Amino acid sequence: MNDSNKQKPAGYGHDPKGTAGGAAKNEGRVHVTHSGPMQRVADRGGKPTAETFTIDDREIDIRPGETIFRAARRLDIKLPHLCYLPKPGYRADGNCRVCMVEIEGERVLAASCIRTPSAGMKVRTQTDRAKTARKMVAELLLTDQPPREVAHDPESELWKIATRLDIAQGRFPRHETPGPDRSHPAMAVNLDACIHCNLCVRACREVQVNDVIGMAGRGHGEKIVFDFDDPMGASTCVACGECVQACPTGALMPATLVNERNVFTGKPDRAVDSVCPYCGVGCQLTYQIKDDKLLYVTGRDGPANENRLCVKGRFGFDYVHNPQRLLKPMIRKDGVPKIPHEQIDPANPWTHFREASWEEALERAAGGLKKIRDRDGPNALAGFGSAKGSNEEAYLFQKLVRTGFGTNNVDHCTRLCHASSVAALMEGIGSGAVSATFNECKNSEVIFVIGANPTENHPVAATYFKQAAKRGSTLIVADPRGQALKRHAHHMLQFKPGTDVALLNGMLNTIVAEKLYDQQYIQTYVEGFKQFAESIKDYTPEEMAPICGIEADIIRTVARKFARAKAAIIFWGMGISQHTHGTDNARCLIALSLITGQIGRPGTGLHPLRGQNNVQGASDAGLIPMFFPDYKSVEDAQVRARFEDAWGTKLDPKKGLTVVEIMDAVHADVIKGMYIMGENPAMSDPDLNHAREALAHLEHLVVQDLFLTETAFYADVVLPASAWPEKDGTVTNTNRQVQMGRLALPLPGDTRHDWWLIQELGRRMGLPWNYRGPDEIYTEMAALMPSLDNISWERVERESAVTYPADAPDQPGRDVVFEKGFPRPGGFGKLVAAKLQPPDETPNDDYPFVLTTGRQLEHWHTGAMTRRASTLDALEPSAVASVSRGTIAKLGIKPGDPIRVSTRRGVVELAARQDDAIPDGVVFIPFAYVEAAANLLTNPALDPFGKIPEFKYCAARVEAIDPATKVAAE
Repeated sequence: MNDSNKQKPAGYGHDPKGTAGGAAKNEGRVHVTHSGPMQRVADRGGKPTAETFTIDDREIDIRPGETIFRAARRLDIKLPHLCYLPKPGYRADGNCRVCMVEIEGERVLAASCIRTPSAGMKVRTQTDRAKTARKMVAELLLTDQPPREVAHDPESELWKIATRLDIAQGRFPRHETPGPDRSHPAMAVNLDACIHCNLCVRACREVQVNDVIGMAGRGHGEKIVFDFDDPMGASTCVACGECVQACPTGALMPATLVNERNVFTGKPDRAVDSVCPYCGVGCQLTYQIKDDKLLYVTGRDGPANENRLCVKGRFGFDYVHNPQRLLKPMIRKDGVPKIPHEQIDPANPWTHFREASWEEALERAAGGLKKIRDRDGPNALAGFGSAKGSNEEAYLFQKLVRTGFGTNNVDHCTRLCHASSVAALMEGIGSGAVSATFNECKNSEVIFVIGANPTENHPVAATYFKQAAKRGSTLIVADPRGQALKRHAHHMLQFKPGTDVALLNGMLNTIVAEKLYDQQYIQTYVEGFKQFAESIKDYTPEEMAPICGIEADIIRTVARKFARAKAAIIFWGMGISQHTHGTDNARCLIALSLITGQIGRPGTGLHPLRGQNNVQGASDAGLIPMFFPDYKSVEDAQVRARFEDAWGTKLDPKKGLTVVEIMDAVHADVIKGMYIMGENPAMSDPDLNHAREALAHLEHLVVQDLFLTETAFYADVVLPASAWPEKDGTVTNTNRQVQMGRLALPLPGDTRHDWWLIQELGRRMGLPWNYRGPDEIYTEMAALMPSLDNISWERVERESAVTYPADAPDQPGRDVVFEKGFPRPGGFGKLVAAKLQPPDETPNDDYPFVLTTGRQLEHWHTGAMTRRASTLDALEPSAVASVSRGTIAKLGIKPGDPIRVSTRRGVVELAARQDDAIPDGVVFIPFAYVEAAANLLTNPALDPFGKIPEFKYCAARVEAIDPATKVAAE
């Protein structure tokens, strides 16, 4: 077996000198130092001696829990394996028997993957008996395999073992095997290649914790099944692809690797390591490329994912090859007006645009912006950057707006995701970043997830929550919508929409009234407790229960469990932040953590789960209107002077406008020109009628993107951008891990790298820029950001991921921060009480439903990428509104029938989906579908602190549509 190119698990690699596990070679004997509990006391000579055993006459120390198989790997002895995957999260099973070894003095051979050594044991891996047994097992397994020339995966682990053992085929009678299953758009199921190793079962049940795959039948009738022996495509499979990555035979594999007859079509010709461009988890992955096309994607052992991926990260990449990619610059045709809500076919933009050279397009783009700046002043311009680009692009974009435009009118989608969370965190603990990585839940006794649906929005992070619950941690989930995480929760608090503060204040009241708070921690690290305790007195669980819909006893129970836990951690999502009282919601969570001392230790902390892959990094880099990089106030004269010196120009002393405020300013004829890179406000802003009318009203709009998005419909100049696999750059995930994305594909057509486009616009607006690449931009950015101290471009390139803060260039970053106080005056965290406040708009007789919006597992944000990814669009091809069984009955319709959802701002029509997790009186609509854009309906009312819109709550009306009437009307 050749494993030389695979990444070795930590502690099982080679040191720079090439000695196994950092060992010292001495006369052919390897001795690996070890200081764990198995080490003996020093001998008479004063030298410690570890308990050891031998493998093929080579001595090696015994490590707690380590098997013979893993110990052999430290000696670079590669034993074959099929039912065992030496990767994080996989336990050995010992059922395939191809790793058998001989142990001196024992009658039978031992499976090395499950056998642990004892002192003095003598193991031999290359005896005739062991080799014969392994060869016989492999031959038996090959008997039922398709011949190699028509094998589904002739490069599989099984065929590699067969090659090394010199076995061409099995010589025993075959038995009947199941037929192929091609019901799933992403994965091919070929159970004629299955050897019942159970790796896919463990991948599904224990690693991803989805519990879809199992074994059924007995003897020759035994086989792998999905749910109740359903076709894979009809099962509850969430298409994470973990089973595909684990399968050693080709029984489960990416559909892109086989033809319609399930015959292998060829392996990739190269591989490039990178990081996923979707959610904020920041999974590391490897692109498998053939003929400069993405063939498939594998997970990599990164700090946030340990080889795991979700459906988007594994199967959502062929958007880069979509025929609708913009390949040349475009300029709006003379005389073609901008009409609000006009639809343009992205596959045929030539009705409204014409091709242009780069010189003409850049001159037109920069010239229009410069004309408005010089005529009307800097504040007549604004820019929207992107959380889907790199840190370097975010930094350069905000620098362009601040130094080239001369204004702080720069923002990005964090305003629509976690702005209120950041506002509360900056106020309460002096930092907008998470205090602990989500991986820290492994050390948590209690895990509190509120206002988040991680199984859909952060699926890989959710695997860690599910695993922790299986190990015995108490999982508390609080959300108005039911969700898949409910199945793993000890407590599911399905409270009434918009009543977060009532629930949380009830918990805080319990902790204060019962004196469950950490008095010593409060005295040392918290200010304002006395006033806070007084303000919370009236919010008893009995008073809050009828408001939030959770019984008083349950509120008390979860409050006690959280407060009394040795370590408790809080995770939240946009269900907390996207409210007019979103900052108050986050303030309550901060108070919950501070008064119980559940922060600054392993397994504790505050963690807002970031939505997009670089929301954290883009915010850190200053892509927000009130802060320079590293959250330094633009209104602080001393801070501003530092950036003026670094950038060589005077800077605007007033904070800029946010996303929604910018649209209002366009309507007011204050802002007349915009540069939008990688954002799609024509789909993502609330009250899209208002937003689209604003975009159409602009005098000059420059859009830089991959596709002709709904925003680009209103552009004067469209600049074709580079996709994530087509560039180098860093991104910072929700864990504060700065990770390297690497160029894997050539730029298509006449496209350009985004940093180059930003620089070219800047140069044409008078900026003396001459960056040679993203590494130079990063170096400049890091010099202005203390958070990136000791994290150079070269270090990130070398290590792939570095967590900030890092105390030294050769030290790992800190997963947990605030061990000794907070970056606030005196080091104190600040308690801020929150009063009950209803949503801006509540149901009435005309609009009796509550509308809430969000993402789906398969689709991302506004759908610009995922709806152009063939597998993802095949899995979720059309818009749906999720409603309860009771609502379906009340409307007199069946699941799948069309319904009309309307609010005071607009109307959409789409199919009804029955979802028993949705309460009666609530309708949920994902916002990725332009044909039924949820944000035509949402309320633009803002949180006064975070300036974030209330996406999660507005009053709505839901009506059945008579299909016959609809057809007649059409």
